[in-house]
Amino acid sequence: MAVHLRILLVLIGLTGIYGMATVNQVSVKAGDSITIPCLYEGVYRNHVKYLCKGRSWSSCTYAVKTNKPDSSGKFSISDDKSQRTFNVTIKDLTHMDTDYWCIVEIHQGTDVGESFQLSFTRGAPALYVDDQEIKGFIGDSISISCHYSASGEMKWCRLGGVCVTGLSGSIDGTGVTIESRDPNVFTVTMSGLTTESSGWYLCVKGALQMPAHVTVTEKHATTTLATTSCLSPTPDDHNPGDHSASIDLESLVIPLTLLIFIVMVTLFIWFMLKKRKQRNSETSNTTTKEEVTHCNVRHRRKTSEQTEEDVTYYNVGYKKKASDRRPHAESDIEVMYSSVVTIKQQGIKREKAQDDDVTYSKLALTSRTV
Repeated sequence: MAVHLRILLVLIGLTGIYGMATVNQVSVKAGDSITIPCLYEGVYRNHVKYLCKGRSWSSCTYAVKTNKPDSSGKFSISDDKSQRTFNVTIKDLTHMDTDYWCIVEIHQGTDVGESFQLSFTRGAPALYVDDQEIKGFIGDSISISCHYSASGEMKWCRLGGVCVTGLSGSIDGTGVTIESRDPNVFTVTMSGLTTESSGWYLCVKGALQMPAHVTVTEKHATTTLATTSCLSPTPDDHNPGDHSASIDLESLVIPLTLLIFIVMVTLFIWFMLKKRKQRNSETSNTTTKEEVTHCNVRHRRKTSEQTEEDVTYYNVGYKKKASDRRPHAESDIEVMYSSVVTIKQQGIKREKAQDDDVTYSKLALTSRTV
């Protein structure tokens, strides 16, 4: 009976080893956050995954599940089924956050899981990277700096895969070189990236591991429109990046056309209003100048009886002129008035008038066009 129980425990342990893969020990600092990847077999792609907190699997407590988010916000979980990895993030780390389990839930069977430990330091972690997320393009190279204060062998490993332990090697067709030029830093360079290079990797120094995620995408060409300056060239004009910008021409044509149309209509209305105002001003400011000319003619005539009569002629000239402000006067009208007043002396008998004693006056109306 004891032998059968021992065999069962071994099978369960093998299931845990080959069904899951994660980090062993990660150095962290209190107050920081850390993301831990948990790799699982393809048969568990549609299963529920969860993070369990505790040293022992049998006594651990649920922290967060893929079908039940954590309401406190301390834990978060995401399942990348294409990479067969679910990632758990723990925020605001404290000294109580030391032992966890990555677990896949199995219906009507024993769950599959793998444990990891978080070790705390007072200062900087004993092994860390600048950023856990690294991005690159197909065919390019990327470099990851692994900072350490711990002792042990340096490695660059793929989670659940092979490791490069020497100065150079390859992982899934991607070239890997490891250099240690600066104290307490070794730099990993991955060259000839492909889409298969995407995934989780581990900086390893002795017993410590630090996970880093690499994402490789295709480089997309961007269309730029170069603009030429009409001013005199300056030394900065030789920089090809200063006069290039991505412009969507279709989005500019319609607004520019509408703006030009509005400006033209506004100028036309303004011109018409100004012209009309000028006409009204000229009409209102036109004044009439009158010129009156008086002419008195006195004629003394003697009759046969030596009677004297005084005859006075009055000529009045009226002339209407256009204002000097008016550019063109249509006509000037000149009117001549003539009147005769006869003053007869009292007490003297007037003889009958003869034809030659009659004086005629004429009214002349002259119209001139200027």
